[in-house]
Amino acid sequence: MKKFTVAILGCGNRGGETYGNLLTESGKFTVAALCDRDPDRLAYYGARFGGETFSDEEEFFAKRRADVLVVATMDRDHVRQGIRGLELGYDLLLEKPISDSREECEALLAAQKRSGGKVLVCHVLRYAPAFVCVDELLRAGKIGQLIEIQALEQVAYWHVAHSYVRGNWRRREETAPMILAKCCHDLDLLQYYAGSRAKSVASVGDLAYFKCGNAPAHAAKRCLCCPLIETCPYSAKRIYIDTWKEGGCLPSVWPHIQITSAYPLTEQALYEALEAGPYGRCVFACDNDVVDHQIVEIAFENGVKASLTMMGFTAGCGRIMRFHGTLGEIVLDELADTVRFCPFGGKEETFRISDLGAVASGHGGGDAGLCKMLYEVLSGNETEATSLAASIESHLMAFAAEESRLSGGERVLVHEN
Repeated sequence: MKKFTVAILGCGNRGGETYGNLLTESGKFTVAALCDRDPDRLAYYGARFGGETFSDEEEFFAKRRADVLVVATMDRDHVRQGIRGLELGYDLLLEKPISDSREECEALLAAQKRSGGKVLVCHVLRYAPAFVCVDELLRAGKIGQLIEIQALEQVAYWHVAHSYVRGNWRRREETAPMILAKCCHDLDLLQYYAGSRAKSVASVGDLAYFKCGNAPAHAAKRCLCCPLIETCPYSAKRIYIDTWKEGGCLPSVWPHIQITSAYPLTEQALYEALEAGPYGRCVFACDNDVVDHQIVEIAFENGVKASLTMMGFTAGCGRIMRFHGTLGEIVLDELADTVRFCPFGGKEETFRISDLGAVASGHGGGDAGLCKMLYEVLSGNETEATSLAASIESHLMAFAAEESRLSGGERVLVHEN
């Protein structure tokens, strides 16, 4: 069995904890190099995986260090670093979103064509068993002609607070718009299932709740000194410390590992991070400006219609997707653990998502599926379903959705020609 070497740029939750672990555990990859600005994180994953370690990006890019470069840095860095990797001769495993710029997406695609390198974008849900099951039912014609798709992305109250109010994706000037940062998975799936380019998009949404004017009376600027610490659903103590303790004090768990680089995690380390760090701020006293809900309507060139609701005010996470066809419908519900096939005039059939395949890894098994696909692509046995060229379509849809939202919901053409 051929083994490939990997260089990981960005050793956070995705680069280190997810892809680093999955790739090395497969026995098909060896980590040759790691690069991250956080010295504690770099030391930890360097000790776990081995390989050279670099805290300086320029030194890391002085030469090619492996077969594959995993780019798992912040959104605004992806294209610049991806182009450098391709020019050095790497194949890429590229974390999504690719970029928040049409021009940058096109520049990366041009660089790939020049280099001939392979680029596999981390739209991991295409590889998750539940979403593969839906694709197989659609391609088999089980519901006849597909007419419409309705999708609900339940971000969950604590997740929107963590990532989009307190966290790295809270400000538009520093990252991609939320419909891209959170929902490029969903837009990618809608386009994939529709089997067509998008023609036009209309969208509405805004920041409705997480702003200073909605702060409860007597709320403090930081959770640990707030009189509402035990009752507010957005209390950082309740979201990070209480849930971590209820989970059995696991040494490495998301999102807790994002608020501190201490390993193993301890209650003291979590408290120290919340006392001074950004994740201990009141959700009504942050510098966030991205939306907390958004609705997108899409018309595809082949006549299929779709709607996507990104909702930050839900009790739990998980996607619900309904597919309406001329002969039946399909309903995927991650929280209910089901994919239901409902033929008109026939007997309903229910598939348990947990029975469809290995779903222990993140994104319902999609992370592991992506890593398996990476090996097959590098070995020449498969063509990447989430290639760079295919994945850019979802980004164009997101750009059009944000343009529409900012213009009051006007319908916007996705392609210039």
